[in-house]
Amino acid sequence: MQRLLSTYLFVSRKLTPDLLGQIAGAGFEGMEIFCTRSHFEYSQTQEIRGVASALQAHRLQLVSLHAPTSRDMSAMRESGTPLSICEVERVRRIEAMDELKRVIDVANDLPYARLILHMGGSRETADPRKRDAAFSTLEHLVLHAHHAGITICVENTVSEMGDPAYLRAFVDETRLTGLRFNFDIGHAYLSDLPEEDRVEKSFAPLRDLVSSVHLHDNHGEKDEHLPPYDGTINWPGAIKTLQSAPQTSLPLVLELKEKTGPEAPSASDQLAAARKSMDRFEKAWASKN
Repeated sequence: MQRLLSTYLFVSRKLTPDLLGQIAGAGFEGMEIFCTRSHFEYSQTQEIRGVASALQAHRLQLVSLHAPTSRDMSAMRESGTPLSICEVERVRRIEAMDELKRVIDVANDLPYARLILHMGGSRETADPRKRDAAFSTLEHLVLHAHHAGITICVENTVSEMGDPAYLRAFVDETRLTGLRFNFDIGHAYLSDLPEEDRVEKSFAPLRDLVSSVHLHDNHGEKDEHLPPYDGTINWPGAIKTLQSAPQTSLPLVLELKEKTGPEAPSASDQLAAARKSMDRFEKAWASKN
């Protein structure tokens, strides 16, 4: 199993060569970069090439980029306004599509395999107009990504349009060739299903088209992005579910929430906690094979 970490763990900091060195030093072999301009300026060729050089120096593989989730981003801050492919208003939808094309174009200087994308904001309600908007946007983005050698993976979220059954029906009905899923186990555990069924029944509609996984834990009430085993997910059962996927070598990306503030642990301490959780997860994963 390749040890993969999302830079979401340090999303409020600049993605520097030093930080990448610390990630490599903690034993991680690859990563997913979370795209916010204050963290990674994905529209600036110089910065992209700098990150590419640092990844090569530290022998880190970039497996995926996570699309930005907010618009009006600058070098110092981002707004809380969602960047959504479901925008009914055409002008705003085109703005979102153009921003996502910039993320895809990172591959010109920094190759990666998958773009992880949310279907709208965290509270996106199901609406036929939003569905049509998402189809229109994805039709363009899938083609743009295909030319760059990238697979777009839509992630299950806690919104109505991010519900696994909704996502599967969307893909089946639109027949968007090449669209895949990123299964987020923490989001699945926040569904309205009985606690013991949440992971398995959320995974089931997506199983044969899952191309990557986000690993994190919570207590079934809010999206805490805790290390595995720090919440209440039944990890033996979850591992069995994940191993039922047809793809035998799913990229499993640890996606933890950053701890900030004057009393927050150092970057090295947060990385040590991440590594410890992966040690335990890897051992449990191997024992199930």
